[in-house]
Amino acid sequence: MAETANGVFTNGVVDTDRGGRRIWSEALKRQIVEETQEPGSSVSIVARRHDVNANQLFKWRRELMPERSPALVASGAMVPVEIASEPDRRRPRRQVERAGFIEIEFGSGARVCIRGEVAPKTLRQVIELLR
Repeated sequence: MAETANGVFTNGVVDTDRGGRRIWSEALKRQIVEETQEPGSSVSIVARRHDVNANQLFKWRRELMPERSPALVASGAMVPVEIASEPDRRRPRRQVERAGFIEIEFGSGARVCIRGEVAPKTLRQVIELLR
């Protein structure tokens, strides 16, 4: 499908070699890479719009975008940073062993004594059987 939701066509603009690989013109590559530089744009969405693999588009970006010189990086906007000390970490609490005791006596005379932890599902099954 050559048409996308935004009406972009890639057929007719892109040549193919004998193996069926598409040959993208330098101008078209630059145009697509520039679209990824727009505020709020997504490389993945731009790639889909032009029927290009996102990895290919990232490669074009590396090849076509000028690398930022140290002077440009140094002139960038800086914000103040404060390094705060790490808060005291509390020692993890020991797990308290639950050594409770439950005794259930049924009207039929049956009695169940439970020590420690019991899965609620298991206890429910025992009670249903003894009712």
